[in-house]
Amino acid sequence: MKRLLDRIPLLIALLKRYRGLVALFGFCSGVASFLLVDRQAHLAKVLGVVLLISWLWLILENLLRERIAQRFGFELPLPLLRYATQMIHQESLFFVLPFFFITTTWNSGQVLFSGLLAAAALASITDPIYYRWLAPRRWLLLILHSLALFAVMLTALPIIFHLTTPQSYRIALVVATLLALPSLPGLIGGAGWRRILLLATLPIVMAGAGWLARVWVPPATLWLTEVAISDRFDGTQRTPGDSLQQLTPDQLRDDGLYAYTAINAPRGLDERIYHVWQHNGHEVDRIALNISGGRKEGYRAWTHKLNFPTAPEGRWQVSVVTEAGQMIGVLRFEVLPAGSVSR
Repeated sequence: MKRLLDRIPLLIALLKRYRGLVALFGFCSGVASFLLVDRQAHLAKVLGVVLLISWLWLILENLLRERIAQRFGFELPLPLLRYATQMIHQESLFFVLPFFFITTTWNSGQVLFSGLLAAAALASITDPIYYRWLAPRRWLLLILHSLALFAVMLTALPIIFHLTTPQSYRIALVVATLLALPSLPGLIGGAGWRRILLLATLPIVMAGAGWLARVWVPPATLWLTEVAISDRFDGTQRTPGDSLQQLTPDQLRDDGLYAYTAINAPRGLDERIYHVWQHNGHEVDRIALNISGGRKEGYRAWTHKLNFPTAPEGRWQVSVVTEAGQMIGVLRFEVLPAGSVSR
């Protein structure tokens, strides 16, 4: 152990001497983790545990460094600890990014959350941003850490424990809110009873805002692999007819309309989703479906709508959402006046 500790000053000297190479290595390792990492359940579990442990370290850093110095007679260098924290952030954020990118509905508010994750990932591999802006501001570093843990838990809980998307979101939100508490004193200035009141109420506001913003957060482990809007369906083969984008009222009245979706979900996950039928922005029907995960091509689910308004012309969409309201995807079609669409 002593030999290992004796080598740390040499490592610190090399880090200071070759800052450019260290920054380049950090950037390359972040990109490599995005491209090469094996996104399996065991890695998600490890990242979640490592993030929790590293969060405890960030909170108790000064105390733990003092105890280690007393016990081993050696003070852990702060630059080395910051570099280790940076690597944890890189691996965590680049691990979850592909999950969120593939599940994001890009013409919806979900682009804000996925964009925030992407910005955080880029900041973690850009040393001037990470070390000049994030690391010196402990409260900002803790917020980044809470965001990374929140995203990892949204990804890991359904895969490891087969929790539904609403259950995973609630647990991740509670944990992220609790972990963000130590960053609040640095975020809120001033003094006196107003500061105390803000510190007491802000966590409740954060949790409430996080729950309301769930519709902007993609369901990390659920995504559409195949979709179709059709007026025909083969129940034996579970396959739709030709996908249609434009229809006439007569086509709707013949035998209704089918909305077909194949949804990728983790093995062992049983979840309830909804097909929400909307006409010109107004919800006209909400049909529940139960899906099971594990099928590589996705769980095939469909709804058959027979009842349409007397004047069905206009823009239609079928939103595929979780029980908590998170959007998995959208199917769109348009109903035009009779005779204006060829079959």
